[in-house]
Amino acid sequence: MTTATLTASAAANQARRGNIIARRALIASAWLAFALFLLLPLYIVLHEALQKGFGTFFSAILEPDTISALKLTLLAVGISVPLNLVFGVSAAWCVSKYEFRGKSILVTLIDLPFSVSPVIAGLIYVLLFGAQGYFGPWLQERDIQIIFAVPGIVLATIFVTVPFVARELIPLMQEQGTQEEEAARLLGANGWQMFWHVTLPNIKWGLIYGVVLCTARAMGEFGAVSVVSGHIRGLTNTLPLQVEILYNEYNHVAAFSVASLLLALALIILLLKQWSEARLSRLKSADDEE
Repeated sequence: MTTATLTASAAANQARRGNIIARRALIASAWLAFALFLLLPLYIVLHEALQKGFGTFFSAILEPDTISALKLTLLAVGISVPLNLVFGVSAAWCVSKYEFRGKSILVTLIDLPFSVSPVIAGLIYVLLFGAQGYFGPWLQERDIQIIFAVPGIVLATIFVTVPFVARELIPLMQEQGTQEEEAARLLGANGWQMFWHVTLPNIKWGLIYGVVLCTARAMGEFGAVSVVSGHIRGLTNTLPLQVEILYNEYNHVAAFSVASLLLALALIILLLKQWSEARLSRLKSADDEE
């Protein structure tokens, strides 16, 4: 082995060791950031919630106002997520499979909630459906309550979660193209059969991922819901609003106990997100190999 070869090998080993050191430093920095921004808040929430023991913790969680807030949160999620699921799939199908006039406007409307503050969105609903709003007198004549009631909370939640399913499916469906649907149509399949047997199997993991993101956003929504809810305890408070009220009343243990419910729901959503994301990456890797 020549001197030049040995020198080149030593230089390569030195560069590799340098890269290893930098890589380990980056990994350590990532774990440190993970601990500071995720593990430390989790520890603080659980520590404050259990500060006075499990008895106080469970009494705060089982309080009627907290149970009502949990039910309202799940109700808003249960209504908004399926509606956004239907809209997201329909919009993604239209945008990715067809060319039509106004397509760019539809895409812009899908992205609109990303550019509008949730507080402004809630204020728009108040100006439309409030007592002094545009439709207020008409609604009052028919004894229909939207603002400071469940319908307003559901509408606000739907608005802020509209883009998640559609924006997850549009690039996925555009990447897949229309060849399989055209082949199914030539074989005599109708629109519903094409969607159910061709399109849905190809997008199911992306759809699950979008639904998970939509659910997480709906459960944690605060700004728009805060504007339209009226903060009526036991009636129009969701879990984030209940946490805020308890904290403003200096009932810190109860506030962190209720926040732990949101924490548990968030961890479940996070696990579902990681699972669906892993399935998506495996499918993309399999497609690349083929």
